[in-house]
Amino acid sequence: MEKKNNKKTIWAWCMFDWANQSYNMVITSTIFPAYYVYYTTNQKTHSDKVTFFGHQYVNTVLQTNILGLSYLIIVAILPILTSIADYRGNKKRYLQFFTWMGALACAGLFFFKPGSSLELPLIFYGLASVGYCGGFVFYNSYLPQIASLDQQDAVSAKGFIYGFAGSIVVQLLCFVVVLSPKTFGITSDDLPARISFLIVFAWWIGFSVIPFIMLPKGEPNAGSHKYNVFTGGFKELAKVFGKIKQMPLLKRFLSAFFFYSVGVQTIMLVAANFAAKELHMKDEDLISIILIIQVVAILGAWITSKSSAKYGNVSTLIGLVTIWTVLCCLVYFIANATQFYFAAFAVGLVMGGVQSLSRSTYSKYLPENIPDTASFFSFYDVTEKSSIVVGLFCFAEVESWTHEMRDSALALDCFFAIGLFLLIALLVAERKSLKPAVVIA
Repeated sequence: MEKKNNKKTIWAWCMFDWANQSYNMVITSTIFPAYYVYYTTNQKTHSDKVTFFGHQYVNTVLQTNILGLSYLIIVAILPILTSIADYRGNKKRYLQFFTWMGALACAGLFFFKPGSSLELPLIFYGLASVGYCGGFVFYNSYLPQIASLDQQDAVSAKGFIYGFAGSIVVQLLCFVVVLSPKTFGITSDDLPARISFLIVFAWWIGFSVIPFIMLPKGEPNAGSHKYNVFTGGFKELAKVFGKIKQMPLLKRFLSAFFFYSVGVQTIMLVAANFAAKELHMKDEDLISIILIIQVVAILGAWITSKSSAKYGNVSTLIGLVTIWTVLCCLVYFIANATQFYFAAFAVGLVMGGVQSLSRSTYSKYLPENIPDTASFFSFYDVTEKSSIVVGLFCFAEVESWTHEMRDSALALDCFFAIGLFLLIALLVAERKSLKPAVVIA
């Protein structure tokens, strides 16, 4: 087993975040959402109805549901994949498979032209999401393998900082193409955005080569598997759940994590659609706002790491989720781009922090030196992805009822409130515990 806290291994691990956040920035946060909303909205009648496999939908409702479906697919297949990865010790192979799937799907979006049918582009959009999420599961499972308990907060935060920094660089590259197309001899209105999808492909695959080469492949754990690996993943999840039930603090944390993740992840995924559709923001304004969020998120992840070292993980999470709860409520009242800028700045401060700290908090609660980290992190990711499915479908359903994305945002605030309450209950239980495992730095 490779020695923990190896600087080169940790750097290679962080470079995976540097590579794949190009998808998050361009495809889910800026260029693709704006491109999709603009070219699926009738500019004369302002109708937002589209046809998909013969059925009519509101454009943003359809996109949100496709994203939700992709996360549902991940929830369904990950137990099988992580079971095979644990059995054979080849989780790096699955990291590579999902990365290629996501990157190639982004390249496929290049063929999404104005006026074309939506079936194939949205299938590519969904596959890109599956590839991104699938890769992240195996990426996350490396954390306890490469970092000791006392270093996991810092290493987790470092990964997110690399991701934010990488996404900024790739967004700037796309920014130049989208806003100065004539510099490159481009006269078509839609081509710059479509070229940005190819840039994501090249960036994602290009820098993923580093972790592909340098990360350990994993430790085989065949001896612990007494069942078929294709059904064993679900049995492994049940087995992990049985262990979690014997860990009262971890059980409480996962309950809180599920509810606040419904809000956090959904808002991050639909924010660009909200800005484009509700506030009619231009591409350049939307891109600049998301860039601000990413820059501020680097600072936020660093502050969160320092805060958790001083005040403990759970207390810091309570502060972060409190801010999220207030922000989600304020989204309902946002009426112009200036207000959205202020909200985006605040979101940036808490976005990276809550993600990195949630991951490292879960990692800290796990028993040390467990061989089947992929199975334990499969449970974590199934919890997170299930929360996203609930959030996205809830958001889409409320918008389809009320035709107002603001109402959907308000509905999400209920999940934040429940998550905050459960975190407070966890803090109380932790302080009563003889071994408060998560207050260590």
